[in-house]
Amino acid sequence: MEAVIATGGKQYRVTPGQVIKVERLAKSAGASVEFKHVLLVTKDGQVTAEPQALASARVTGEVVAEKKGAKVLVVKFKRRKNYRRKRGHRQIMTAVRITKIEA
Repeated sequence: MEAVIATGGKQYRVTPGQVIKVERLAKSAGASVEFKHVLLVTKDGQVTAEPQALASARVTGEVVAEKKGAKVLVVKFKRRKNYRRKRGHRQIMTAVRITKIEA
């Protein structure tokens, strides 16, 4: 069984037992998380993508850890003006283990 969920402005393809990194969720390690925005469910080769059928679909998971992601560099530069700015950003990510997909 597989599902496509949306969280943090991104979409993730998940299966039970899989660990995914999503943008920061306000939960501590060991807490339960429920994703209600399910876009697609696949079970035994049968695909369900109808909004009415997915209104009751839920994907639950367990928070494993919270850590920083890879550094993203932002560089601003204007030629011949001696203007250079370099700035880095590390987004806090939450690792979630998918436990159950209900459709």
